[in-house]
Amino acid sequence: MANNRTYFDEMIAGENAIRSPYSDYHAWFAQQDTDRLAKKSQEAEAFFRRTGITFNVYGQAEAQERLIPFDLVPRIMGSREWARLARGIEQRVAAINAFLHDIYNRQEILRAGRVPVDLVATNEAFLPQMAGFSPPGHVYTHIVGTDLVRTGEGDFFVLEDNARTPSGVSYMLENRETMLQMFPELFSKIKVKPVSDYPKNLRRSLMACAPRTCSGKPTIAVLTPGIYNSAYFEHSFLADQMGAELVEGHDLRVVDGHIAMRTTQGYKVVDVIYRRIDDDFLDPLTFNPESMLGVPGIMDVYRAGNITIANAPGAGIADDKAIYSYMPDIVEFYTGEKPILRNVETWRCGEPESLKYVLDNLKDLVVKEVHGSGGYGMLVGPAASKKELADFADKLKARPGNYIAQPTLSLSTVPIFTQSGLAPRHVDLRPFVLVSPNGINIVPGGLTRVALTEGSLVVNSSQGGGTKDTWVLED
Repeated sequence: MANNRTYFDEMIAGENAIRSPYSDYHAWFAQQDTDRLAKKSQEAEAFFRRTGITFNVYGQAEAQERLIPFDLVPRIMGSREWARLARGIEQRVAAINAFLHDIYNRQEILRAGRVPVDLVATNEAFLPQMAGFSPPGHVYTHIVGTDLVRTGEGDFFVLEDNARTPSGVSYMLENRETMLQMFPELFSKIKVKPVSDYPKNLRRSLMACAPRTCSGKPTIAVLTPGIYNSAYFEHSFLADQMGAELVEGHDLRVVDGHIAMRTTQGYKVVDVIYRRIDDDFLDPLTFNPESMLGVPGIMDVYRAGNITIANAPGAGIADDKAIYSYMPDIVEFYTGEKPILRNVETWRCGEPESLKYVLDNLKDLVVKEVHGSGGYGMLVGPAASKKELADFADKLKARPGNYIAQPTLSLSTVPIFTQSGLAPRHVDLRPFVLVSPNGINIVPGGLTRVALTEGSLVVNSSQGGGTKDTWVLED
């Protein structure tokens, strides 16, 4: 992609002046030996490989497991800019949870005409099995990952909402642990808000969502599809860090109206399941009858109020990119406030006028599948060849309702470490949010994903991106 834009540099302001959040780090970096830093970078890679921090790339037999590249230069945010960001995230997550409760119950937002009925009723992520039912504590989105991009000093946009099974928090935690091991002196010079208490807070948040039938200390289990899943490392990591059981579908069964897991002492009742499998595979008696990953009958136990499933089945409709285009209305409808965080302008290709505009301007737009994730199935117009543009135009014409389009944003850049010193690269940010009846808890930081290729705007690890530690400074 042609690099002919002016991007907001999160470290450098104007005439090579260093922005305040980076001032102490930049002074430290200027005194470092680059050979030492290069060696530290290699050490980090060895640590990640030793720990097993890999992810699977589907459809690429030659490289099933990959190491996510780690950059040792942190992304740094000041406490005040983070505080504003956190308020916006909290507002948005609260509205999403209220929206989910509404569409599965009274559907007031649909009756008010603020969101089209068809967009919900015909949406494959909408589960009729959840209608008329409210999860324990009225919480649908126990764990949320909100993808944000920055275009200016105070200009943050929400790129998408991940309310189904958001991943990446293990990389956030391991990135920080790696930085603490490699540069302990940095953390004595610069006061950074900790992220290490996330597993403890996750456990506390899930326990607060236990069903009313739970007596005593709730038992929590992490339900994984198994070792071949792309995020299996994270499932195992979080179960271990929380002190929870890691289970697969065949480890669970219905016993006396409850879900119980197999142990060496027989079956033990589980109160909260943090599931990392999709809705369709959760219960073969309710959804996909061929699923070998789920638990037969779990939806009956769930609707009877004897198990908490996090996130709630059907929460994935909030991930839908067509629903996303209505999020400003959704936030205002449920909070009575204007959104603090803005949406990216979005064209719904299922609407004829929007489709015409998108086809006419395809070379300048980013086009995404409505239910897509991980950077798959998308087109970055400015980086596409004429053939790619023509092929994608045919896809749009064949299934216009399956796509949305957005302008190519001028994503901010942060420095990465290269052989020739610091160099700017584009980034996004995924903060992690915990929701329980006790409130909303936002980790101070999150997962920064970085496009390691110069000029690239695609940060997904599956598309060659890397990660870096995210620092939120203490006041």
